[in-house]
Amino acid sequence: MNRYVVAQLGSRMHYAVPRIFQQSGMLEQFFTDICAVKGWPRMLNAIPNPLRPEGLKRLMGRVPQGVPPKNITAFTSFGREYAKRRAQATSPDESTAAHLWAGTTFCELIIKNGIGETQGIYTFNSAGMELMDHARRQGIRTMMEQTIAPFRIEREIMGMEAERYPGWEKPAVFSITQSDFAAREEMEWQLADLIICGSQFVADGIEHIGGPVERCVVVPYGVDTVSGVSQRSGHSGPLRILTVGAVGLRKGSPDVLAAAKLLKGKAEFRMVGTIGVLPGAEKELRNDLELTGSIPRSEMAAQFAWADVFLLPSLYEGSATVVYEALAAGLPVVCTHNTGSVITDGEGGYLVPLRSPEVIAARLEQLASDPELLRHMSLTARHIADEYTVNKYGERLLAAVTGGDSKS
Repeated sequence: MNRYVVAQLGSRMHYAVPRIFQQSGMLEQFFTDICAVKGWPRMLNAIPNPLRPEGLKRLMGRVPQGVPPKNITAFTSFGREYAKRRAQATSPDESTAAHLWAGTTFCELIIKNGIGETQGIYTFNSAGMELMDHARRQGIRTMMEQTIAPFRIEREIMGMEAERYPGWEKPAVFSITQSDFAAREEMEWQLADLIICGSQFVADGIEHIGGPVERCVVVPYGVDTVSGVSQRSGHSGPLRILTVGAVGLRKGSPDVLAAAKLLKGKAEFRMVGTIGVLPGAEKELRNDLELTGSIPRSEMAAQFAWADVFLLPSLYEGSATVVYEALAAGLPVVCTHNTGSVITDGEGGYLVPLRSPEVIAARLEQLASDPELLRHMSLTARHIADEYTVNKYGERLLAAVTGGDSKS
């Protein structure tokens, strides 16, 4: 059986990919930036959870479950510097520069460390170019996961949205830095023998730009059951609508606000996530819905339990894992095609067009006025989620990975 190196910045999908490779006996080594089981972060476990600040709670939640520490190489000092640069970024350009630096430096650290006797490399967009080039020179198979729509498409969409809502976020310009980032991403496609896409939306984006769509394989994600949400209980009062994700243009926050205004008195809206809009837009949002700010993952079950419906009118995603979590919690989902969702319109929720608050409001009002429909949609959501667990995601991922490798 062939063994693979997985290189991943951050804790995306709670380290599902290295866990899947480890469980299948195919993981050679997992490289990451910082996690709670390697280096000095291990000592922080001694701090009782109630005394941990939010940043520490997030760090201590970075645990690659199921992956033995001996199979993990964490570049902790690098991870700390990366977090510092992201925190200090005050513009989209500075944020992009931080990601560019991190992707290049991460690859260099892995190459310097050595990749052992691996037969394949699995990387993620923007953080694999030098590593894949290094691997290809040695005849090692290269794979990458495009976790979100291509960067050039992101910029095109966000440019249109900034014109639509000029006072919501700081203006973003497609600068040389961002052009370099897009070029890096597209070079990674050329270096990859296989490109994993979380949704057809992502694969279509690669094709639209002229990328090697023939090397793309769509592999929908999966999530663990949302603990603490076993059964939905009824409540009196208006329909409760939950949105999770960074509050801003990308997640369709203006459309959530417009829908909330249309349904004032008929529904309650709550948005959970980092607030990334300017003060004037934030004030406007708070007039018509609840903003909680960022909430630790350990406390998210209570948010799903509060809600009746999940709403995510995103302009672009890869395949938003929070939608899978909402389905697993028994929430009907109202979202756009661009979220990369696995629902079909009318089954477990509704697909709505981009920038369509009136359609969103109509769908939500339909659910609010028909308790039996809401109950049926909730049951269907759970059934859909049963097909998109982490285990079934692992089966799909390994089938894609080994399908092009007869030695596995």
